[in-house]
Amino acid sequence: MHELILILDFGSQYTQLIARMVRSLNVYCEIVPYSISLDLLRSKQPKALILSGSPASVNQPGAPKPVQDIWQLGIPILGICYGMQLMVDYFGGEVSKAEKKEYGRSELMVDHVSGLFTGMQAKQTVWMSHGDEAKAIPAGFHRLAHTENAQFAAIAHAEKPFYALQFHPEVVHTPNGSQIIANFLFSITGVKSDWTPASFVEETIQTIREQVQDKQVILGLSGGVDSSVAAALLHKAIGERLKPIFVDTGLLRKNEAEKVAEMFSTLPGFSFETVNAGDLFLSRLAGISDPEEKRKIIGAAFIEVFEKEAKAYPEAIFLAQGTLYPDVIESVSFNGPSVTIKSHHNVGGLPEKMKLKLIEPLRELFKDEVRAVGRELGLPEELISRHPFPGPGLAVRIISDITPQKVKLLQEIDDIFISELLSWNLYNTTWQAFAVLLPIQSVGVMGDERTYENVCALRAVNSQDGMTADWTEFPFAFLKKVSNRIINEVTGVNRVVYDISSKPPATIEWE
Repeated sequence: MHELILILDFGSQYTQLIARMVRSLNVYCEIVPYSISLDLLRSKQPKALILSGSPASVNQPGAPKPVQDIWQLGIPILGICYGMQLMVDYFGGEVSKAEKKEYGRSELMVDHVSGLFTGMQAKQTVWMSHGDEAKAIPAGFHRLAHTENAQFAAIAHAEKPFYALQFHPEVVHTPNGSQIIANFLFSITGVKSDWTPASFVEETIQTIREQVQDKQVILGLSGGVDSSVAAALLHKAIGERLKPIFVDTGLLRKNEAEKVAEMFSTLPGFSFETVNAGDLFLSRLAGISDPEEKRKIIGAAFIEVFEKEAKAYPEAIFLAQGTLYPDVIESVSFNGPSVTIKSHHNVGGLPEKMKLKLIEPLRELFKDEVRAVGRELGLPEELISRHPFPGPGLAVRIISDITPQKVKLLQEIDDIFISELLSWNLYNTTWQAFAVLLPIQSVGVMGDERTYENVCALRAVNSQDGMTADWTEFPFAFLKKVSNRIINEVTGVNRVVYDISSKPPATIEWE
């Protein structure tokens, strides 16, 4: 097993970025709630702890605080922002509201170019986001760095491996943040950089074999990156005991079944069953507009289909899914106070009483890690580089009730958008692109006649892991071409708009 870094989550919007940065250095880490029990924490045998930021203040009643015994574990601890304030508060320093709150870029002056700042310049650009600050540090600690507004921007204990930063090294706005984290991991903690796609594949295959033993696994194959990589991983682990089922929900992209069959033709010995269940899904969704209700209906219908198909495989007691870490994070609150953004059909939309047991081999991975695993497994780049596609399919891209006519309309719009991205060599320059059918109609003019037809929105974003995203700035000539094709070729659409919202505050998908 690999050495483990534990990140205690206090509710920061940046917690997942800490995990991404640690893993990018080929060190395995997990995010756990700040309230984790001491027994469970010890059982995980972490090499070090990282304490995340938080929207809370250490001085407020009921402030989130870990069990006090973490300071006696004898392992390195790095506090970030709120994590620093926890450390200062616990050891008897003073934390209070900052006279000048810092949000955004600041110039960091390094007082000791060693430890966390080994090999770095004396002046750094860092990203601050805090209302409280350390006014006095505890006995035994010394200052490592400061800014114009924060006299204690980085501190360390003189004898124990305790370090703390007021700024956020995990965000891209701190250019040398990765080096700071690397110094903590390798110079201070002494962990090995050995968590790679190859090692993940090897260990996960062993785990799958131990879990499944001589039973069979049914897998919902969608053709997306997540379920495809999960399928390849399971196929390598248990061979023909994997029973992939491609469920055509009637909510997929145009000609999706044919495309998936073609892409998987390169995987020796891999075959899948196709179930045409469009009538079932569309009938269940008739008249439903609420996105959460759509997800739950689709999740329940998926299980119904899989459990029906499982009767042909009496030894199939597992249902495999391509659930990823961002799905889990957005659907399940780690620490109580945080808000569930949306449920995912493969996390929060499944019925509680399900006959099949879930197996989710990618549950701890981010999207770019999944792609790396897919390449390690030898999947074709065309499949690996596919844009994310939501489990509920086009149901959450039709912002109203679902009808076969609307699905057909959106399939044609989406097909034009994606085909033009490929034609202009822009597909791989954006992380995800798709079309949305809006619940409004607008007045237009076609052939000197008044029209009153549908409006569609085009959406494209760039992201590393889906947790944050910026809208993609395509050439105007490209957008003009796509808009003209949609309006001229898709009967029923007379207006195309382009979504220029980033995440946050918007989500990537509209629903």
